[in-house]
Amino acid sequence: MPKHIFVTGGVASSLGKGLTASSLGRLLKLRGLRVTMQKLDPYINVDPGTMNPFEHGEVFVTDDGGETDLDLGHYERFIDEPLTRNSNATTGSIYQAVLAAERRGDYLGKTVQVIPHITDEIKRRIQRLATDDVDVVITEVGGTVGDIEILPFLEALRQYRQDVGRDNICYVHVTLVPFIGPAGEQKTKPTQHSVTELRSRGIQPDVIVCRSQSPISAELKKKISNLCNVDDDAVVNAADAGNIYELPLILHDEGLDTVVCDRLRIEGPIDLAPWQEVVAKIEAATSPVRIGLVGKYVDYQDAYLSVVESIKHAGFHHGAKVEIDWIQAEDVEGLLAGSHLADLDGIVIPGGFGDRGFEGKIAAAGFAREHDIPCLGLCLGLQAMTVDFARNVMGLTGANSTEMDTNTPHPIIDLMHDQRDVADKGGTQRLGAYYAILEPGSRVHQAYGEPVVSERHRHRYELNATWKPRLEAAGLMCTGMSPDRRLVEFIELADHPFWVATQAHPEFKSRPDRAHPLFRELTSAAIARRAARQPVLRVVDEAPAASSSVA
Repeated sequence: MPKHIFVTGGVASSLGKGLTASSLGRLLKLRGLRVTMQKLDPYINVDPGTMNPFEHGEVFVTDDGGETDLDLGHYERFIDEPLTRNSNATTGSIYQAVLAAERRGDYLGKTVQVIPHITDEIKRRIQRLATDDVDVVITEVGGTVGDIEILPFLEALRQYRQDVGRDNICYVHVTLVPFIGPAGEQKTKPTQHSVTELRSRGIQPDVIVCRSQSPISAELKKKISNLCNVDDDAVVNAADAGNIYELPLILHDEGLDTVVCDRLRIEGPIDLAPWQEVVAKIEAATSPVRIGLVGKYVDYQDAYLSVVESIKHAGFHHGAKVEIDWIQAEDVEGLLAGSHLADLDGIVIPGGFGDRGFEGKIAAAGFAREHDIPCLGLCLGLQAMTVDFARNVMGLTGANSTEMDTNTPHPIIDLMHDQRDVADKGGTQRLGAYYAILEPGSRVHQAYGEPVVSERHRHRYELNATWKPRLEAAGLMCTGMSPDRRLVEFIELADHPFWVATQAHPEFKSRPDRAHPLFRELTSAAIARRAARQPVLRVVDEAPAASSSVA
């Protein structure tokens, strides 16, 4: 029977529950265990697919087309396992399932209640991941203990211990130990109150992970142990780290995985060497390189979380420390002037929806094309780069996407023909993994090293296939196509250091120890551009002056 670890949070949001859970998952994998993860979110939306990025951050997409919480990105990057739509459940989706069952008559006319019907559905979402090919299921509960929305989830977690047995459950509670400046002290009272609230719901934590700005003392750990009724070694400190990928090693040094394995009666050694190599490579990445990210949600950087991590991974691969320059795509005039873009070593144009900022992305694509700045377009970025080429190379004034201008005279980007009459536009998206066949010898083929690749998608509009012959005749290379040859998946220019785009979202598959090929090659071209622009120091060898001696 698979073991279960439940991760809850207290005191404040954004403490790093997802990173703590992900780090624990990596440590368990380093012990040879088969690990999967999931997120239970208390909001009533069915999924984050329609939520504003300023509200929720990025939408992470799984291979099977699930639109999920961004924490699943952390999970995949740390445990290096592809997850599915089953790894994210919301209050909305749970109530939707229960109400559908009630309408079908599954409850035989009984009164439908939070207990047992909602809690049973939550437990079913947890149990469906506990398959025979998994040793440990780690479940993170979103929100904070004390929130009214979280109560059914806590009750389900309490009941689950009775269902599968005490030795198969470990409760990990992440809490805050703040530093109070005027008092000059770290305070444990918020942690005490948080644990008291959790215990009032019938859950006694086995481990308390204390988030803090700086390390906490042994005396404070002892105090938390006594007042929260946990073993001394089960109070783990996760102080702020230099980079998130250090966290597994920090938590291991604090004994987190050891305590959890003891609680679950899991035996076996751990081999930290693979992750130590990852961290060492990150620490050795010191050569500066500057990448501009031209987006419309740059005021809330979690909206591009996977893109940012992918750029960093590419930097790790090349031993470069990437500086990300956040550029507002709505500043069209500034982007057209190009003075800021000229100082960049490379540019990434990420995805998005709607017309806001689209003209700025087109301007950035054009500046990169004209000034030989390495540029990578993702999803909407491909569309912006294609529109720039149509307008400014082919001379097609007014060329656009029909998403932005339904009356454009040159609909370079459009809905697929079989989607135009569909009333529910949400149902017309391409979601999840799709294959592409790459043109032999192309830049993308060289980057991937494979003739056929699979990438995750989340979009509705496509490069209009009827325009493909004219675009190619003008010099735009369509170097990746869907297997049925209907859809353009990749474009590039041959006479440019790196001007490449994909209709997909490759950022979802990048890993800290395995940079994605497209980001890797973009960063390589950016490093080459930076090196070429550095002043050359010439050392003039001069003959040594004749020496004189004094008798």
